[in-house]
Amino acid sequence: MVTMQLSGILFDMDGVLIDSSSSWLEAFNHALNTYGHEAVSMEEFMDTYWGDDLRDILARLDLDVGIADFCTNVYPEHLGSVRIMPDTKRVLKELSDYPKAIVTNTAYDCTAHILEEFGIGDAFDTIMTADRAGKGKPAPDILFAACDELGISSDEVVLVGDTNVDVRAGATAKIPVIGVGVKADITISSIGELPGIIASIASSMLL
Repeated sequence: MVTMQLSGILFDMDGVLIDSSSSWLEAFNHALNTYGHEAVSMEEFMDTYWGDDLRDILARLDLDVGIADFCTNVYPEHLGSVRIMPDTKRVLKELSDYPKAIVTNTAYDCTAHILEEFGIGDAFDTIMTADRAGKGKPAPDILFAACDELGISSDEVVLVGDTNVDVRAGATAKIPVIGVGVKADITISSIGELPGIIASIASSMLL
């Protein structure tokens, strides 16, 4: 058991607070088709492309990294498929006493638009994105930048994420990770379980 002073919470957005997998798949296939490649299935997209920095993935697969830029540019055209997770608003309300930051590889303009669209933008004290931090997850830069803007030490926060990319970023930054459906320091099945976990961490019962 590790005792920590919990002063703030970092949230990944896609897959944690909102379900955007369909919208990203649509945008990615739009980009692939434009570059002369065949569309991929949802299964392949989630297994191969989801979560990590898309430019890095494309480079590893010897594909044109311009696909990532095109995907990002057309993504706003596909936001109609984005859905908010059922418990998101309740959870954010219950955790309103904690300073909170978004830490996402999604571009800032899209992130701000989505949060505003679902009426949850005011729940966060800062929005830190890969294009603002200079590097996306799994690099830890985005996490440290969010902590700086919150005015909180990185050893006083937890990260809530849903992919191995989040887990890797947290491990590099030495920030405990609460994984939503992914193996992490603490694993939960849905965001709805988060308030109870946070209460336990605050009382030094879990970490």
